[in-house]
Amino acid sequence: MPYISKDKRIGKCDEIVQLMKDLNIQIDGELNYILYRFIKETTEPGYNRYKNAIGELECCKLEIYRRLVGPYEDVAKERNGDV
Repeated sequence: MPYISKDKRIGKCDEIVQLMKDLNIQIDGELNYILYRFIKETTEPGYNRYKNAIGELECCKLEIYRRLVGPYEDVAKERNGDV
């Protein structure tokens, strides 16, 4: 996860997250649409720039798995027994 400085998180990133929460943005296509539109509208065409955008999304996916899914699976394993 890119651990950005607190001033960037508090300054703008956390405000965007809060706005998305206030607007009740759903993870059922709406988030996908927002991320796609953001990348489409802010990325100059070019393979390397698109590759970098995909890399950002891939790293986000991996961080979700590592920090959210993995611990959830550990609890479920303890509760239900190992496979």
